[in-house]
Amino acid sequence: MTAGVPRITAVDTYDIRFPTSRELDGSDAMNPDPDYSAAYVVLRTDAGDGREGHGFTFTIGRGNDVQVSAIEALRSHVIGRPVDELCADPSSLSSDLSGDSQLRWLGPEKGVMHMAIGAVVNAVWDLAARRAGKPLWQLLADAEPEWLASQVDYRYIADALTPDEALALLKRGRDGAAQRAVRLCATGYPGYTTSPGWLGYSDEKLTRLAGQAVTDGFTQIKLKVGADLQDDIRRCRAARAAVGDGIRIAIDANQRWNVDEAVEWSRALAEFNPYWIEEPTSPDDILGHAAIRQAVAPIKVATGEHVQNRIVFKQLLQAGAIDVLQIDAARVGGVNENLAILLLAAKYGVPVCPHAGGVGLCELVQHLSMFDYVALSGTTDDRVIEYVDHLHEHFVDPVRIVHGHYAAPAAPGFSAQMRQESLDTYRYPGGAFWAADGAAREEKAGA
Repeated sequence: MTAGVPRITAVDTYDIRFPTSRELDGSDAMNPDPDYSAAYVVLRTDAGDGREGHGFTFTIGRGNDVQVSAIEALRSHVIGRPVDELCADPSSLSSDLSGDSQLRWLGPEKGVMHMAIGAVVNAVWDLAARRAGKPLWQLLADAEPEWLASQVDYRYIADALTPDEALALLKRGRDGAAQRAVRLCATGYPGYTTSPGWLGYSDEKLTRLAGQAVTDGFTQIKLKVGADLQDDIRRCRAARAAVGDGIRIAIDANQRWNVDEAVEWSRALAEFNPYWIEEPTSPDDILGHAAIRQAVAPIKVATGEHVQNRIVFKQLLQAGAIDVLQIDAARVGGVNENLAILLLAAKYGVPVCPHAGGVGLCELVQHLSMFDYVALSGTTDDRVIEYVDHLHEHFVDPVRIVHGHYAAPAAPGFSAQMRQESLDTYRYPGGAFWAADGAAREEKAGA
């Protein structure tokens, strides 16, 4: 190693879990009892400037330890890397991790290992933005189009997006970018809220939170559906009465249905004018999504929360299978792969409305949408970022919602850093909360 060159010296991991299942926060037809969790990673350096890179991927409890172990398996690829080189070219690490000849067998580019890669790659981007003194959205928006285009892996998507096409899209996106950045900082980016719509909530709570959402300035809410049709009809009727006809209501089945069921169920709810049906079937079923889209129009079809990589997104777009593309900041291989997906969406003219229902996902994905607005698509028309009102207090730079809009982050980084107190309290199984919870359960069992 070259003396005096700052390097990555440690990759620290944390299994962080929050007991959200106890209030049914996050509940849906497929996941009735989620404990929102983060497989969390910190990249430490010997640069002497105190800057670290923070990243994570999202799970809903059991198995979070497996995700943490997957991140730990990447440690040897990261420790010792020169910090300056890594931050100047995050794609170098992204390519090495995705292309590892043995780890790749566990994917390739999907599942637990790919999400682990995303956590580490996102931590690198957090570190790069901190060192640049910019929030990530601004770092990306200010970057030269040629450099941004070089950060994308075009393997398996070149039949839909070539490097030259990506560069042309990014150059076009620079027109008016400075003015859009000013507008973004003044007015924020439109959001919508899922907070009223968790499946485990009572009708009273749904109605109260839906009305509050309108008061708070949101123009769209989302309801979880798919467990029982009559319950869904009743809940959609209550929500529509609470918000009126001028507010969009999206519905989300969380992959619950077969294709025919998705069509029948969506048609049964059509009287409530749902804006989109989200994840109506398996995220891997491209042709199923296309069939559903054709059958339920004008209800739009949205998906992406569980789409595993840029290749599946490419096929969804090529097949005309979706009306709304939903990126997730922590499902795919990090910022680099999400750049590819945003570019694909821009080429096909499909609006991006990110998924953010989980711990820290709002904090991360706002940066990607804001970059897309400022320096790629140039519009927020029919584009909204999901917002859930859970667990933001555990982050050093939490999201801020102002009259239904995400306020543009100003602090350097990717907004990924969790508070040390939260790490100490909710680390599983030995953190203060879980240790006390375990002791209480033992005491109750012995009584």
